[in-house]
Amino acid sequence: MLTKRIIACLDVRGGRVVKGVQFVDIVDAGDPAELAHRHAAAGADEIVLLDITATHEGRGTLLETVRRAAAKLFVPFTVGGGIGSAEDAAAVFDAGADKVSINSAAIARPELIGEIGASFGAQAVIVAIDARRGARGVEDAEVYVSGGRKATGLRVVEWALEAEARGAGEILLTSMDTDGMRGGFDCELTAAVSSAVQIPVIASGGAGSAEHFAEVFGRGKADAALAASIFHFGVTDSRELKGRLQQAGVSVRLPC
Repeated sequence: MLTKRIIACLDVRGGRVVKGVQFVDIVDAGDPAELAHRHAAAGADEIVLLDITATHEGRGTLLETVRRAAAKLFVPFTVGGGIGSAEDAAAVFDAGADKVSINSAAIARPELIGEIGASFGAQAVIVAIDARRGARGVEDAEVYVSGGRKATGLRVVEWALEAEARGAGEILLTSMDTDGMRGGFDCELTAAVSSAVQIPVIASGGAGSAEHFAEVFGRGKADAALAASIFHFGVTDSRELKGRLQQAGVSVRLPC
């Protein structure tokens, strides 16, 4: 049985980690390098750092922030935000990232997925999808860009399939409806995407308890699950979470 991955997410704005609810009501959570080290030491399988205002502000990724965080890490490190070309990706890899996450730029120019993959391998390319469905069914869930500010008219499952066909190694699926609510992942939407594609799907948005992770790994068919608030603000850490998941019968890599 393949182990399920627990991923800690750092949403960065202005060089600081922040967290909001449904992409708004942002509060400060701390220093990226310090939090990256803390979460990795506590047993997170991977760290994701997202420069959440880079695209909206029309700038590149904060590379010095990436370097500081990478210097303290010994687990796989993904960076997203402001990556609009293979050259941008190369700069992020040079700063210490193991993978890149692309979102708005991939929708604006889908061939970017394959361009980065050709240089660095498909395993290093994550396509992030910010999804909103409201009261609609999963088949009508819509893709948003620019930090959740703009609707694209694209359907989530259709875009996930195209991203896979163009060479994405993983999908990072964030439910904007559940983000920051701590009421559970959107398992129905996650399962729809996981069932449609052959590449790993990372579930994001709504983690509040170990039961929520167990549910998205089971009913949601996710390969990995990402959280921010519960780790940043001391609700739990990866070590405790993995222990509870193991008790629930979920295969995870226990920290030493």
